[in-house]
Amino acid sequence: SDMIFRIAYQYLFNNYDAEDIVQEVFVKLLTKKVIFKDEEHVKSWLIRVTINQCLDYKKTMAKRSVVPIEIPFEQKEEGILEELQLLKEDERNILYLYYYEGYKIKEIAKILKQKQNTINSKLTRARKKLKEIMEVKNE
Repeated sequence: SDMIFRIAYQYLFNNYDAEDIVQEVFVKLLTKKVIFKDEEHVKSWLIRVTINQCLDYKKTMAKRSVVPIEIPFEQKEEGILEELQLLKEDERNILYLYYYEGYKIKEIAKILKQKQNTINSKLTRARKKLKEIMEVKNE
């Protein structure tokens, strides 16, 4: 559930909404009759469903005029959360899957349904942007 929460939070930047997404993902897991090959298949399915739930949530929220009243939670990785928020959504997700979940580029490409070269380029670009942001902050 921690992994699902972190992914949802990266999309929504709100604890309560991320917790709702976690619940929705687990409800889907329990109600769908999906046959998983192995533990990795379960994990990639959970990631994909979490991303889809977040995208659906953002679409519905865009139609409403809602302003979040929560201050973002503090992450153990001091300060990195603010910098990650400055990156594009897909860059944040690729960095997360690569560094936090330990997926290889090939696996990320499969999960996000993109080409390996695209993922590799986005990962390189995201690293560069994050480095620039961190350097500007430390000046």
